[in-house]
Amino acid sequence: MPAEPTAVSALLLDLDGTLVDSEPLHRAAYRSYFDSRGWEYDEQTLDRFTGRRADDVFENDPGPWSGESPTELHAAVVSHIDPEQSPEPVPGVQELVAAAVAAGVPLAVVTSAHLGWVETTVDRLLGIRHHFEVVVSREDVADGKPHPGGYLLACDRLGADAHEAVAVEDSPAGVAAAVAAGVGRVYGVTTTWSADALLEAGVTEVVPDLTPLRALFA
Repeated sequence: MPAEPTAVSALLLDLDGTLVDSEPLHRAAYRSYFDSRGWEYDEQTLDRFTGRRADDVFENDPGPWSGESPTELHAAVVSHIDPEQSPEPVPGVQELVAAAVAAGVPLAVVTSAHLGWVETTVDRLLGIRHHFEVVVSREDVADGKPHPGGYLLACDRLGADAHEAVAVEDSPAGVAAAVAAGVGRVYGVTTTWSADALLEAGVTEVVPDLTPLRALFA
């Protein structure tokens, strides 16, 4: 369980794998596209894309995609997402957001996804977009996670002290970004990665979903 409640300057939430359990949907799209290209890959290859901007991985990490346009590759993967499927909310998301709002704590989404995906999931699927004062999407930063730019920008826009903020992430890349930004408490949700991987990345504590984090605002 999280530590006893203390003052929180902001609640900074990742999206995929943190608010919605969308990583299986995205991973299926990578598999579908890679299979269509006849590329060899394993789960460790797919792990590289979790929490990061796909085009950053295509541009900077070696793989069968080397030499191709990162932007075009990203678009191709997105085209393989099944439009008939929607991700499920991570348990506790509604209650956590409500508790933070009731406590007067400002909220931000800090994601590697497009703004359009934020609106699709946080607005239309979850119905909580209006509670977030700030959204930092992939379009807002020059460097994606694990670079701390997204979290630094969210704190700046909220006027929040990063050292007194709480971040919630599901991937080592996202955890590394929040830690590098100086976020005081970073919680890891084990929807996508193991507790050991998140602890190694630097989380304060791991939780199975968002339900236990309501205690931060009790």
